[in-house]
Amino acid sequence: MTGVVFLDKPQGMTSFVAANRVKRILGAKKSGHTGTLDPMATGVLVVMLGGATRFIDFLHTHDKAYEATVRLGVTTDTLDIEGAVLTECEAHFTAAEFEAAMLSFLGEIDQVPPMYSAIKKDGKKLYELAREGIEIERESRRVNIYSLEMTGADEAKQEFSFRVKCSAGTYVRSLSSDIGEKLGCGAVLTALRRVEAHGIGIDRCKALEEISEADVVSLETLLEYPSVTVTDAQAQRFSNGGALDRKRIRTALTAGIYKVLSPEGRFLGLGEVEEDSDQLKIKRIYSET
Repeated sequence: MTGVVFLDKPQGMTSFVAANRVKRILGAKKSGHTGTLDPMATGVLVVMLGGATRFIDFLHTHDKAYEATVRLGVTTDTLDIEGAVLTECEAHFTAAEFEAAMLSFLGEIDQVPPMYSAIKKDGKKLYELAREGIEIERESRRVNIYSLEMTGADEAKQEFSFRVKCSAGTYVRSLSSDIGEKLGCGAVLTALRRVEAHGIGIDRCKALEEISEADVVSLETLLEYPSVTVTDAQAQRFSNGGALDRKRIRTALTAGIYKVLSPEGRFLGLGEVEEDSDQLKIKRIYSET
């Protein structure tokens, strides 16, 4: 079983476990995923199966969209409700006050990623260091908050919901914490749902219990590169790991990465033409396993 599944990840499960569940359901030999979701989060998780796992690094980065709920007056070590409480205070903000603070983060901002994240430092993930009680200084990153829309408010509970569209690499937990800091009371994320990632909307995703072979889509549909069709002889050479003479390919190729297809339209892998090169070199060969 090789291909891609669009999963609506359930709450309380790591992305790794979710991908493995899909693998077992469909009888695939390998699985992987793109864009880790926290265990408490739900929503779009792109799961790669079989030979598709070798192409994860070649997927284009897309903007993402989330639906989130924040509680004011509490801070935790993980920036979400599942962490250890660090501070608590009384908060009495109106929906309008929360919205004003939230909207101040529109546009390009500098954001410090949370310690509980999959970012690596000296080969070790930050959340692994955090679990050892180690906190290190993190450099801020430039991210873009394209839109923020308030979708709900419970002033009695001091819980506010919003939808955000943002660039890849944005942490909604950090955004929520920053909103709380701006209001002077702190905040934690109590719910998070990713509704768009890698150009895939939540409406295209299936729950674990709904997944079947019919939900597996071909890998090449997610690889956003131009296609080039080669001859039978060239297809055999490429599949055996041989570079192709650029001048003998019927399609004029400029520098860049290409999806290489057999005469029947079968996906063979990715090739690359480098500047001032006469060859279509192997970038990644596709196989079922």
